[in-house]
Amino acid sequence: MANVNFLELSDGVKLAYQIDGPANGDWIICSNSLATDMRLFDYEASYLAKTFRVLRYDTRGHGQSTASQPPYSFPQLVGDLIALMDHVGIAKADVLGVSLGGMTALALAVHHPDRVNRIVCCDARADAPDPYKAIWDGNIAKLHNENLAALCEPTLTRWFTESFLADGANKPKLDVVRDMFNATASIGYEGTARCLQSLDVLPSLSGLTHDALFMTGAQDVAAPVAVMQAMADATPNGTFKVIADAAHLSNLEQPQAFKNEICAFLGC
Repeated sequence: MANVNFLELSDGVKLAYQIDGPANGDWIICSNSLATDMRLFDYEASYLAKTFRVLRYDTRGHGQSTASQPPYSFPQLVGDLIALMDHVGIAKADVLGVSLGGMTALALAVHHPDRVNRIVCCDARADAPDPYKAIWDGNIAKLHNENLAALCEPTLTRWFTESFLADGANKPKLDVVRDMFNATASIGYEGTARCLQSLDVLPSLSGLTHDALFMTGAQDVAAPVAVMQAMADATPNGTFKVIADAAHLSNLEQPQAFKNEICAFLGC
């Protein structure tokens, strides 16, 4: 990928990042989901960069960023993001995150509220009930017993609707998703999966003062409509939108509908 830069953190991890958009634009940060990388936001960056200064990065253990040993924690992932913001000179930014990235955005807003303007939290959760934790135990066991590639196709059946997967016109997009998935370091996947099992920001949402847009795909089984509606209801300035005919990676499955909602919220 062109224009990728790296920040070396105090623990030796190198974070890959890219900046697009006008030098005088307000900042927006895009944070990726588990087993993807900054390419998840290629389309979003193409239009957000017309108005905003867009920072995309690969979460540790993903894409071109270094994988440290598991487990990871949300304070660690938030610390990575704060270090990156400080490095490029971002005092405050809007934050757009999908899945893991949405959870990171919420944790950033909870623990560093002065560094966040608005939140766009997509296809994410705010807690980790036992059935959700069990999913990651199963995936990690499969990772150890087989390999990361063995998780790819089963994961795609949860990330996208059956009709999207069956449409041959979507093969190029799905091939990029497969490439992102398989480019994820195995210990990066495991570390992040363990991190997801520690998710516990739901009690803190009532204290957020930021304007927040919560969105999920109508067929997202990982971040169901009822779960995200409750998150929006718990957030004083939260609003909630559902992306029709989409599952977990709603921005890839329905990019125009996703764009319409975030631009209505952000003013792009």
